[in-house]
Amino acid sequence: MNATKLVGIVLLIAGTLGLAYGSFSYTKDTTAVKLGPLELSVKEKETVNVPIWAGVGAIVFGGLLLAFGGKRG
Repeated sequence: MNATKLVGIVLLIAGTLGLAYGSFSYTKDTTAVKLGPLELSVKEKETVNVPIWAGVGAIVFGGLLLAFGGKRG
């Protein structure tokens, strides 16, 4: 399996997951205050929405890479 087909498969999976879930969230640790040995950290939950066009585009591009990426002229 060459790299082009592998990228195509990854794009297909990512596009399908993006359409199925629509968003993903992660926790970001930030240091709010640091006074000598004392440190106050804050955990913020961030949510990223995945646009529908990005999921569809990843599926289409991944399919094109699988269909035409491995052929040599």
